Amino acid sequence: MNDRMRISDADRERVASRLRDHYAEGRLTAEELDERVTAALKAKTTGDLRRVLADLPGSGPERPNPGPYAGPPPWAYRRRGPRLLPIVLLILIAAILLPGGWIFFALLKAFLLFWLVVALFGLVAGTVVRHRVRRAWRGAWRDGIQWQDWPRRRNW
Repeated sequence: MNDRMRISDADRERVASRLRDHYAEGRLTAEELDERVTAALKAKTTGDLRRVLADLPGSGPERPNPGPYAGPPPWAYRRRGPRLLPIVLLILIAAILLPGGWIFFALLKAFLLFWLVVALFGLVAGTVVRHRVRRAWRGAWRDGIQWQDWPRRRNW
């Protein structure tokens, strides 16, 4: 833990309780107990509590053990933001029921056609660029050009 991290009242009480346990076991005198409990109750950071417990066994403020399942289980992931499917369904129902719904479907069809053309163009462009990069790397490897010199090579 970070020594500059602020502590809570529960942390202070936990350290005071441990100091009382050390007093009961005979490790501290009554005067030392009073001094250390006062210092623990006035502590503001984890480092202050560490100094109070420094020369005792099991030094350092303890945190309560949260147990094996401290957080939510992995399947309890909560998605942020609006859900897309209900919004799309509402738009579709409105397009079907309202007059002029055929205009909506015509626009939807045009959008899907545009998306298809862009996706195909991206696939072709990606394949061409990949082929050119591979050819340039093979040529650089064959010619013994180092990695640092590669960007200066422009024969593709």
